[in-house]
Amino acid sequence: MGAIDNDWLEPLSVEFKKPYYKELYKKVKQEYETKRVFPEADDIFNAFQFTPLSKVKVVILGQDPYHNYGQAHGLCFSVKPDVAVPPSLVNIYQELHDDLGCDIPNNGYLKKWADQGVMLLNTVLTVRAHAANSHQGIGWETFTDAAIKILNEQDRPMVFLLWGRPAQNKKSMLTNPKHLILEAPHPSPLSAFRGFFGSRHFSKTNEYLKANGLEPIDWQIENI
Repeated sequence: MGAIDNDWLEPLSVEFKKPYYKELYKKVKQEYETKRVFPEADDIFNAFQFTPLSKVKVVILGQDPYHNYGQAHGLCFSVKPDVAVPPSLVNIYQELHDDLGCDIPNNGYLKKWADQGVMLLNTVLTVRAHAANSHQGIGWETFTDAAIKILNEQDRPMVFLLWGRPAQNKKSMLTNPKHLILEAPHPSPLSAFRGFFGSRHFSKTNEYLKANGLEPIDWQIENI
């Protein structure tokens, strides 16, 4: 499994020592050795690696990784550069276009967001090939809940984008009055028309960041 070696390591290190994490590690290691699992093992913690704790300004919560070949690389909603843009991300791009006038790019690689302080965190960090939610309930939720609590404790303005019921179930952990919480239906084709479209979360996020003296996010993903 990949490692975390930035400022996330210290607050998360207590989790690595807990019995649940040792069991989780064993289970995930066995899955990688015996099944096809995504993302690649070195990419599991990319959400933490690409967005150091001290740099987080925005948090987008996803569920579990994409489960088809070549898609997942450790950031929720993002795919590797040469992979077709998945339907939920198509809808995210459409809302970005309608909200901020962003051009719709030819790829779904969102590392540019992560590099600017947008933490793209799935609540489950691994998945078996072609089996959505196959690693739910093995311990990842406990680990990512700990990360969400660490984010909640940061004494600075931050925006949480909670799209869909599973993400909104984490709202009770977000008690810091300095943080803005924005909720909408999930951007999937099944629910985007119920209020994700028109939610204007991207402009609202940037307005909040600017109002608090922070650099807004450049949401435009460039063509490759």
